[in-house]
Amino acid sequence: MNELLLNSMFFGSFLSLGVYLAAARLRQRFPSPLLNPLMLSIIVIIAILKLTGIEYEHYDRGAKYLTYFITPATICLAIPLYRQFHHLKKNYRAILLAILSGVLSGLICIFGLAYVMSFSKEHYVTFLPKSITTAIGIDLSKELGGNSTITVTAIVLTGIMGSVMGEWICKVFKIKHPISVGLALGTASHVLGTSKALEIGEIEGAMSSLSVAISGIMTIVFAGLFARLM
Repeated sequence: MNELLLNSMFFGSFLSLGVYLAAARLRQRFPSPLLNPLMLSIIVIIAILKLTGIEYEHYDRGAKYLTYFITPATICLAIPLYRQFHHLKKNYRAILLAILSGVLSGLICIFGLAYVMSFSKEHYVTFLPKSITTAIGIDLSKELGGNSTITVTAIVLTGIMGSVMGEWICKVFKIKHPISVGLALGTASHVLGTSKALEIGEIEGAMSSLSVAISGIMTIVFAGLFARLM
């Protein structure tokens, strides 16, 4: 059975899609922020690979085709932004300043933690792109001399945490304005935060998708400067 799976070109893709759809169905039936479909999919797929003895390389050989859809899926986030473009025109100064503050605070936190924990420069720059989308973060990590594999892990974990805890944090600090909620989720937790923002409302989703694009550009600009600090 394992030999049949290993020889299948698309085994990884079918496994990933099947597990994710099952996790999404579970989330619909039991709407809890802890039942994040992506987080559940990661846990289940790791368990399946361990139990069956299938090496990650064999799984990735078929699953890698899904990564081709990352960039076009990110571009599609422009659709809700187009529908809410009047909000951007009306509040563009405050929006840009909010995204800039979010990007800089994230980079400063990474620098502070890296300094306290005595990270090497390679490990330090690996975590600098943690709050931007994978499509940009992988290339940025490689350019800065980081470990892109760890960068992907950090990006996914950041997105999951933002998706699970973002709305709750906004409620704790009484952040209710839809533009503010959307910008916070998108800047802190990229596409996964945007998926949560779209669940909350269309304005939140539009602002979150905008922040994904702009924070990605800002991170590219400032990450190079922060990389030189260590």
